[in-house]
Amino acid sequence: MKKVLLSCMIGMSLVQLTACNATGSAKEALTTDMSQVQLRQIQSRAFDTTNRTKMLRTIISTLQDLGFVIDKADDELGTVSATKLNGYQLRMTVTVRPKGSKQLLVRANAQYMVTTVEDPLPYQQFFTSLEKAIFLTAHQVE
Repeated sequence: MKKVLLSCMIGMSLVQLTACNATGSAKEALTTDMSQVQLRQIQSRAFDTTNRTKMLRTIISTLQDLGFVIDKADDELGTVSATKLNGYQLRMTVTVRPKGSKQLLVRANAQYMVTTVEDPLPYQQFFTSLEKAIFLTAHQVE
């Protein structure tokens, strides 16, 4: 009974914290220095493949290689969420969707705490590693 009560109290605290963070992140989103178009360009890459499942598996491997722990992967939605705990909390959500008939668009969204990461470096590191992994997978190198 105590465990159930404690779980309920923790859950309610998390809901309150999330509500507070949501209003803060909305304010931060409106005061960003970078336009949404510029940010989307940093976050997105198109790849010449249509195999979404293989792409998602490669994304999972890449995130793990970069020190992330996979929180959730959904093949049906084409999303992977992961967290990196290395003295700070960086959360990365990657979405895969078709782009035309011959490409997949991969978009990564990194957040430090509740703030969207606008620095291009984490995105460049992710996409550079992903491109290498895709190359190795295409050439069947383990």
